Amino acid sequence: MSAQAHHLFVYGTLCKCLGHEMHGVLERAARLVGEATAQGTLYDLGAYPGLVIAEGGNGCVKGELYALDPSGAQSALEVLDAYEGCSAADPEPHEYRREVFRVRLTDGSELAAWTYLLNRSHAGLTPIPGGDYVAWIRDRS
Repeated sequence: MSAQAHHLFVYGTLCKCLGHEMHGVLERAARLVGEATAQGTLYDLGAYPGLVIAEGGNGCVKGELYALDPSGAQSALEVLDAYEGCSAADPEPHEYRREVFRVRLTDGSELAAWTYLLNRSHAGLTPIPGGDYVAWIRDRS
């Protein structure tokens, strides 16, 4: 694991309040640091969202930042890579790719964190207003 990637930023089904079973991986291998944002645009992919890096710095995506426990980080990321369909065992092209990305905490500080970025064209996809998947899901319910 990279020295600069001891954190994971999540913005969709892995967020704590959504109660997805895969969030249990984070509960066992990480500690919630708090809310964070990333520059980008969030798109509706049906049952989950996809993050696209903002060109020119526009757009803000809301999510949660987790500090990965070094003793379990690698195995947790392998499980999450498989969930996101971007493990070495998954056929190419992957829908997502895991990259180190800058995120901003509510206190204004920034740090590097792993996140899953959409790895395909977003042409024709619906942007999620405000970059907040949790609020968008709640509004649709």
